[in-house]
Amino acid sequence: MAHEEVFDRLREILSPYQGRLAVLADGPTSYELGSPTLGKSGRFLAAVRNGKAYASFHLMTVYAYPDLLDAMSPELRRRMQGKSCFNFSRVDETLFAELASLTARGFERFGQVGFSRMSTGSPSR
Repeated sequence: MAHEEVFDRLREILSPYQGRLAVLADGPTSYELGSPTLGKSGRFLAAVRNGKAYASFHLMTVYAYPDLLDAMSPELRRRMQGKSCFNFSRVDETLFAELASLTARGFERFGQVGFSRMSTGSPSR
């Protein structure tokens, strides 16, 4: 694949969350984080995928909480495809920093429902 450096940099944005989320996939073209306790359709929370034309960053928290996008720069918005996917063909430190901040805000909001419950695999009662 032509975008290994982009893939690696986007993957770094997700690395702080490895301890709180399960690594669902970890390979040369796909890295996914989620919860093994949310069921098949709801467990995927974030991913990086390396494709032929670009590397993609998928962030489901912005789909769940669209108000997180209100302060997004026009430059980052131009990288969006759909409601939760951002595509990059080259490293852009400014946009990656903004994406990292957006990711942190999204996981902070999501964490209000319980990262600890997800990481232990035990349901809350």
